[in-house]
Amino acid sequence: MAKGLSDRQRQILRILETSSKELSGQELHKLGCELGQSMGLATVYRNLRVLQQAGRVRCRHLPSGELLYSPLERDVHHLTCLECGTSQPLTSCPVEQQGLKLPTPEGFEPLFHTLEVFGYCAKCKPE
Repeated sequence: MAKGLSDRQRQILRILETSSKELSGQELHKLGCELGQSMGLATVYRNLRVLQQAGRVRCRHLPSGELLYSPLERDVHHLTCLECGTSQPLTSCPVEQQGLKLPTPEGFEPLFHTLEVFGYCAKCKPE
């Protein structure tokens, strides 16, 4: 499954893979404790960072500052309202759908990408 990862990292990855939604570090911590896999909150965040750097986990930043994590394989992008904070997933990845190639400097190896579009939902749109 997760070659070269620590037990803690495998536990976190397993929780993310079995979840139907993105999870915050605090939600991961709570779920881990409920499953009898107790670890400190700082440990959860430290291992999420390692998983992100290894290209195993993607991270999405919400306007509130909260970070949500999902497995790399779950390539979901969102439209997020700046007023109420609701996020609506896009039905497909525009980057992959268009076959876009990123102009990267020599030697740069892309691991993953995120696409977040911010604006106002129909309910919050200013008149």
